Amino acid sequence: MSKITIKEIAKECGVSPSTVSNVINSKSNKVSEETRKRILEAMERAGYQPNNIAQGLRRKRTQTIGIIVEDIAQFTTPLIVEGVMGVCEEKGYKTVVQNLRLYSRWQDLWFDNSKMVESVLRPAIQELKNIMVDGIIYIAGHSRHMVFPEEINVPVVLCYTRSETRCLPSVVLDDEESAYLIMKYIIGKGHRNIGIIAGEKDNLHSMQRLKGCQRAFKDAGIEFQPEKVVFAGWNKEHGYKSTEYFINMGVSAVMCMNDRLAGGFYQYCYENNIKIGKDISVTGFDNELLAECYTPGLTTVEIPLVKLGGEAMRLLFEMTAEKEAEQEEAVAVEAQVGMESEVEKEAEAEKEAETETEMEAQAEAEAQMEAGSKGYEHTEEPEPAPCIKVIGSVIERFSVCEV
Repeated sequence: MSKITIKEIAKECGVSPSTVSNVINSKSNKVSEETRKRILEAMERAGYQPNNIAQGLRRKRTQTIGIIVEDIAQFTTPLIVEGVMGVCEEKGYKTVVQNLRLYSRWQDLWFDNSKMVESVLRPAIQELKNIMVDGIIYIAGHSRHMVFPEEINVPVVLCYTRSETRCLPSVVLDDEESAYLIMKYIIGKGHRNIGIIAGEKDNLHSMQRLKGCQRAFKDAGIEFQPEKVVFAGWNKEHGYKSTEYFINMGVSAVMCMNDRLAGGFYQYCYENNIKIGKDISVTGFDNELLAECYTPGLTTVEIPLVKLGGEAMRLLFEMTAEKEAEQEEAVAVEAQVGMESEVEKEAEAEKEAETETEMEAQAEAEAQMEAGSKGYEHTEEPEPAPCIKVIGSVIERFSVCEV
């Protein structure tokens, strides 16, 4: 069976091929609703499928977004991807996902090894460029300041991480404000003797969340005591090992910087007949599925992962729209220049020749002035790319009692 063409659809509907093209490319303002409906019905009957690659080559855009994830197995990643895909679907865009599998390949060995990351990141970028994606969303497994390859000539937005050089736009969780909210909640229940089980000390999540906790203490007039903070790690066993320290210290509440740490806390308390929500209070962070399965249910912070992905995609659409506008403007300028007459060009050339001597003299004078003011140079730094911060919300369950 031969492939149906635009010309055949146009002939069946009694319209021009350009009218069919306008319908395919969603330029509905150029086609009446009745005609559009007739063309769509004809396309459906004939089983017509637009050639997206050919359209992309012609329009220099493919309505395809590349998504690069550090590891699809990270619990935060699927919902961020869902947020990206949801916005793309609304706009009629397709998505292609590249999974770098960084955690699966190398566990945590790649954290400070940019060569490891680039060995899989650059090929992924090139594959997406080969299919002419309109932009790339890069989704990290954990927040940090990362080095992303520059000059790839494709719009890029970072999600759940930020650029070390601040040259790329990003969408991140506001860890500080989110931690402030959960600590304010604990304090609001009457607790003042509060412990904190954090992740690694040099981890950006740990640092920002601790800063939020300190701000909540300050606002409540509670003295911050460093000995009530344990930098343990992020897994259940780290929480378990840290619990005894706080029980012996006699704190009334413990804020865990993720739900898995809280899981270790729960296990220790269960084994030692300590009742959470009565004898001691505890909160988590992340609102993983396991949080509501604990007994009693864990009060925690929900990260708006879908919103993170959606905001990243909306930011990328703004960038691609700006790029397209610049391209259209460049084409218009080029067309205008091409229409100039030879007489106008000659006149312009004469004018340039007349001022050339003056420009040379001015340049020489400026050079002398610059030499005289050496040591007072000022290089203006480029304005940093936008960074959108998304705040988490407290999910109240039964693990915090009033005192």
